Amino acid sequence: MRTLYFRIVFIFVLIALASGLGGLAVTSFYYEAKLKSGSEHAMEEASRQVRELDALAGAERREQTLQAVSGLSYQLYVVRPDGSAQTYGAAFRHGFLPPEKAVREVRSGGIYPGMTEEDRRFKLLAYFENSPRNTYGFPLPRPDGGIDAVFIRPDLESQIGEVRIILAVLLASTFGLSLLLIAALSRLIVAPVKRLTRAVQRMAAGDYDVRVDTARRDEIGELGRRFTAMAGAVRQLDRMRQEFVANVSHEFQSPLTSIRGFIRTLLDGAAAARDEEARRYLTIIDEESRRLSSMSRQLLLLADVDRPDRALDRRSFRLDEQLRQAILLLEWQWTFKELELDLELPERTVFADEGLLYEIWLNLLGNAIKFSPQGGVIGVSLRVLENGRDGSADMDHPLAEGTGRPAGRSQERRDNRKATAGRWLEVVIADEGPGIPPEELPHIFERFHKADRARTWQAGGMTEHSSAGPHREGFAPEDSSAGVLAEGGGAPRRDLRPLSPGGGQASPPSGAGSGLGLSIAQRIARLHGGDIEALSEPGQGAAFRVTLPEGGAQGREGGGA
Repeated sequence: MRTLYFRIVFIFVLIALASGLGGLAVTSFYYEAKLKSGSEHAMEEASRQVRELDALAGAERREQTLQAVSGLSYQLYVVRPDGSAQTYGAAFRHGFLPPEKAVREVRSGGIYPGMTEEDRRFKLLAYFENSPRNTYGFPLPRPDGGIDAVFIRPDLESQIGEVRIILAVLLASTFGLSLLLIAALSRLIVAPVKRLTRAVQRMAAGDYDVRVDTARRDEIGELGRRFTAMAGAVRQLDRMRQEFVANVSHEFQSPLTSIRGFIRTLLDGAAAARDEEARRYLTIIDEESRRLSSMSRQLLLLADVDRPDRALDRRSFRLDEQLRQAILLLEWQWTFKELELDLELPERTVFADEGLLYEIWLNLLGNAIKFSPQGGVIGVSLRVLENGRDGSADMDHPLAEGTGRPAGRSQERRDNRKATAGRWLEVVIADEGPGIPPEELPHIFERFHKADRARTWQAGGMTEHSSAGPHREGFAPEDSSAGVLAEGGGAPRRDLRPLSPGGGQASPPSGAGSGLGLSIAQRIARLHGGDIEALSEPGQGAAFRVTLPEGGAQGREGGGA
């Protein structure tokens, strides 16, 4: 298998070779366009000076003249009239002779531009060809009337020999050192990839506590940081899964233990004679059974709305009427606590899944009732927001004027909704309960989030006992079938309200929740393209604000029809 390291080194070598050939080609073209004519002109000027020196020294001293010229770093090749040839200066390294036609042309008084005409090879390399044919030829008359054909060229070894050696050593050492450096530095590139591979293998084996630490600021560093973030998210999901199993096991085990204990008490006959005590035990069994049923329903509903392909059964209906119906459905709960309802429900129509929206209202209203003090006020308002205008500052709740901080909707979702054209419907459900502590507010929409564990009922309502003070949990009303969808979808059906042991209206259900209700409500709102946010200050109550597109925009988290 070819490793990444081998590929990097191999690609570098190919790049270096390709760059060398490309540079050679560019240099050759530059020589052909800019330098070649200059070289030929220099040889033409050198031949003129040789002729002048020969004329001054005389033909009889031509031998000394040519020797002197060759000593000035020139190579000469002379062809006598009798056809003999003699070389002056350094010997030609290549044996390519001028063509006979060129020799005859020079003897006839012409010239031989061999550095131009004979250059039919690679231009730059031809310049370094050390042969008689790569010369400039000119005639030199003899005293006897004959003509010597003289071919001259610069002795490059003598002129730039040391420079050529320096250049060759420079290029060779540069290429060699580059190979060594790329071989060494490639490991810096490959090392984080190997660490990432080992981390992936650890995750595949079930170890999610992995990190790929890198200080790099390039793509590999970004990949490492993204992987670390992904590993953290997977670790969080695994932790949530484990907590889910533990929570569900605990929540199911507790009522089952109670049911079994009370059943044993009834079966042993010790309480059979006391009808009132038996009725109280049966009532507790009924409440615990209904709590199990509600938890099962919520788990099924959560699994349903979590499906990526969840389609919404959208239809047009009166949202104000649905809110009134949900309030009437929970009438026995708010009348038991003598709560006052402040309703502002103008006529408004929405295009949405009617059955799923019921879950939101039953959950939020049930929580408002549950956490409201005896004789308190619950506010329910409905209004229109034009062109997605954010009206959080106008929430009709005392907290809007205070320092309460909203939770449940990110700034990105706010920006997305502001940019959405059309009208939006806003439903605000507010109570005067104990409120939500600031440290719990960012987490109330998390699944299975439960801030406290011990709850007791006192006269007039429920009080929560915890070191952190009263907390609000995310769960739907625990009155068994209040939010169960009717067969075939649509609005929830009304079931008969349970009776108290004395024959009157039953007391509110126990306060133990599953921590799923608010998460389900938020998921349903987002399936419709809307959202939920909470605003609260401890001791000042809480307000939940639901925004929905009036025309039923496609949900941002999947689903939709």
